[in-house]
Formats: sequence, structure tokens, C-alpha cells
Amino acid sequence: MPDRMQKYVSLPRAMPAKRAPEERVQDHREIQADFEPHEAAAQASRCEQCGTPYCQVYCPLHNNIPDWLKMTAEGRMEEAYELAQATNNFPEICGRICPQDRLCEAKWACTLEQAGHGTVTIGAIERHIAETAWAKGWVRPRLPVRLTGRSVGIVGAGPAGMAAAEELRAAGHEVHLYDRHARMGGLMSYGIPEFKMEQSVVARRARLLSDAGIVFHGGQELGRNLSFADLRVRHDAIVLAYGAWVARRLDLPGEDLSGVIPALDYLVSSSRALIGETPAPEIDAAGKWVVVIGGGDTAMDCMRTAVRQGAAGVTCLYRRDRANMPGSAREVGHAEEEGAEFAWQSQPEALSDVPVEVIPARAESLDRRGAVQTVRACRTRLGTPDASGRKRPEPVPGSGFEVAADLVVNALGFTVEDAGRLTDGAVSMSPQNRVAADRKTKMTAADGVFVAGDARLGPSLVVWAIREGREVAAAVDRYLAALPKAAAPGRRERPLTGAAPCA
Repeated sequence: MPDRMQKYVSLPRAMPAKRAPEERVQDHREIQADFEPHEAAAQASRCEQCGTPYCQVYCPLHNNIPDWLKMTAEGRMEEAYELAQATNNFPEICGRICPQDRLCEAKWACTLEQAGHGTVTIGAIERHIAETAWAKGWVRPRLPVRLTGRSVGIVGAGPAGMAAAEELRAAGHEVHLYDRHARMGGLMSYGIPEFKMEQSVVARRARLLSDAGIVFHGGQELGRNLSFADLRVRHDAIVLAYGAWVARRLDLPGEDLSGVIPALDYLVSSSRALIGETPAPEIDAAGKWVVVIGGGDTAMDCMRTAVRQGAAGVTCLYRRDRANMPGSAREVGHAEEEGAEFAWQSQPEALSDVPVEVIPARAESLDRRGAVQTVRACRTRLGTPDASGRKRPEPVPGSGFEVAADLVVNALGFTVEDAGRLTDGAVSMSPQNRVAADRKTKMTAADGVFVAGDARLGPSLVVWAIREGREVAAAVDRYLAALPKAAAPGRRERPLTGAAPCA
């Protein structure tokens, strides 16, 4: 074993410098810096180089983590990037937003964490490898060696769609990406706040795909101004990667009051303003008492965005305790540092437009009828585990309380839009309310129509969406190779009905 590795005994775990909370809440810039080269090399040298690398096993992409850690420790950065890029289309993105504490850096994935030495900082090193590659000019578009004459239309330009597009273009196919928004990225561009990942990071990757010859059509929404029938005429294969954007209902009295909004509506509003698509956020928390309902990473994003917009106060109502929260422990810590509050084991029961009569130090900021002003909730105790293994919350009798709220954000999760409606019945939904497809081929009931990402899995992580994109691209490539010989490239020139100019 080289002397450069296994330094975990003498070197403690360290993360890149993080801006102070009082500074970072004043803007939307990323809160964490990149490692300096010597810092990344030192932290990478802590890797134990396990014979069975569970960090790689628990990574959805099965990244070659021990190998590129070793290369980083030895200063072989270009080789480290080539290895990282071989399994991950967007390593600089995953390095920033993956919940590593639940995947490769979890106590069940990193031997050092189990032994009490502190996990290797895998995510921060992955980001450093990719940022070094961008700075050195090693990141180049993947141009096809030959053209097949086949055309693929991908609906949804999020992580699954972008990953599939890059793989299919490298295989020689003509690729068109269609998305409801004006930019590539999907939730990476519009649903992930800039304090976690600045949009220049996604825009840089989008330019790379365009440079490879992938054509992007912004402002195109399937079932609205994008026709499934036209897509079938224009392309030899279609990939549905439109994600999961439909908010789950709270199923509470009063949820249709003004001021009760879905989490994605709120995050998209903020993102569009920050990237200049709108002059100001359409939904602004400035001066308001904000209550966020939910306990995932999206809930944390909403809380931290509200703090930056100048909310009078931000509270998260979550019906379980901290240990059973589905969101990243790291993100919970960031939210607390920035002044957000958590009401653990608190279950909302109703929303009301009647003000809270007495809440110390909380004056009401709205006095109009028809807008939410109060969330009624109760305390819970944790009972027997449910199907997910987490303890089931049970209301505590007589524990009701009220919280003042001008803005209530529903962060309970999202569902997949009905593919049958979007495809004129050609594609169906599964009993789990996801787009139905063969598990192996990813093909739906419609020949040549595939599905990937959240549309197939339900709401999931970016890293899983990238894996889905890579897998569906391989399946589509096999399907196209089995078709009769293609017509000469450029033969299909029928324009799409209502298509906007490509961005």
C-alpha cells in the first residue's frame, strides 16, 4: 500500500471552509468553498482502501471512489477526473448536492466512520476533482465518432434527461431535449437553491451538451404545446423523463386558503428571479411568518430560502423526531445554523384564516379573511415502526397548539403526472402511480417509448436520476440498433406543431 494512503490515524476528518451563518443568509451564494489542492490530497489520503469498498456499493452509480481518492492523494488529477466521469455524467453536481451522509459517507458505507475515525469527505473531494478538471480545460463535449441517422426525443431536461442525452449523442444519435422551462437542468436549475449549487454549475454542463450537438427546445410542455403524436412522427425513439412535479395534497381542512403553496412553486419562483427570468420572486416570504410542513431536503431548501428572503420567522412542523427525519442531517444542521426552527413530533391538523389569539412575541402580519393565518397542530408520540421501518407517529390526546402563519409551504412530496393523459392513452401508469415500464428495458407499453428518472421511480435523488438516464440510454441504443436500416440523416424534417426556437 503506498505511503500516501491510510492517513486516517494521523489526519482528522475536515470539510472545506463554510461561510458563517450571519454572512451567508444575506445572499444566495453557495455556503461552502472548494478544497485547496493540498487539502483535497490530504483528505483523500485518509481512505483505508478497503478490499470491499462499501462506499462504492452504496453509491447508486457505483462510482470508483477508492481509486479516484488514491489518484487525488497522489496528485493525478486528470486521471481522477477521467475515472469519475466514466461512471457519472455530472460529478461536480453530485459532489455538491448528493446526501453523502445517507450514501457513500454513511456509517454503513465508510469503514472509518464505523471505527470512529470519521468518514472520508468523499463528496467534497468529488467536487474538487471536477472543478479542477473544468479549470484545467479537461472537460470537453463528447462528440460522436459516427452518426447513426437515428433520432431520439427526450421529454424533460433534468438530470435523467440530460444524462440520457449525453450518452445517446456520444453513441451517434440525433438528440432533442424538450422541457417546460427556458433552461436545461429541470429541478437542478429550478428546484435546488443557489446556496446549495449556483446555477452557473448547471449552465456550464448545459453548454457542453449543446456543444456536443444536442438540440434543446425550451418552453415545451408535453400535453400543452408539445404533442406526443408529433414526437412519434419526428423521432425513432422517445424517452419520458419529465420528473415528478405534482404536489401531494395535505388533506387538511383549510389547505386551499390563499398563502398555502406547494414547495416546488416556492422554490421555482425564487430560482427564476435569481437567474433573471422574472424581476422578483412571484412568491416572497419577506416579513412573513412561514411554516413548512414536511421533513425532507425540499423542506430544508424552503426554510433556508425563506430565511434569505427576510421572513419574520421560519418553523418546520415534522411529525416524527430528528432521528427519524428523511432529510439529510447536514441540511438540518445548516437550517438550524441559519435561524430556522424545528417543532419536532408536531402534526398539523388544520389551517385557518382566523388569527392566533395569543402567541407571545408574534404579532399577526395579515388581518384579511381568506388567507391562512394559523396552523393548528398536536404533539405526537412514536409508536410501532411502519413499512419504511420508521416509528409511526401517534397523536397525543389534549396536546393541541396553534402557530401563526402568513405563508404555509407544503413540502410533503410530489407525484408523477398521469402519462396516459399526456400521451393520448399510449402509455399507462403503474399501481404506484408511476409511468409503467419494463424494469429491464425501461420501455413502456408503447413501442419505442421509454421512461427514466422520477417519472419511473417516483421522487428520488439526482444521483438516481443520472443512473436512470445512463441505463435508459443504453436500452434505447440497443433498441435503435435492432431496427431496420435507418434512412439517411436529415430525411425527417417535419417541424413540431407549436415548437419554439431552440435555445
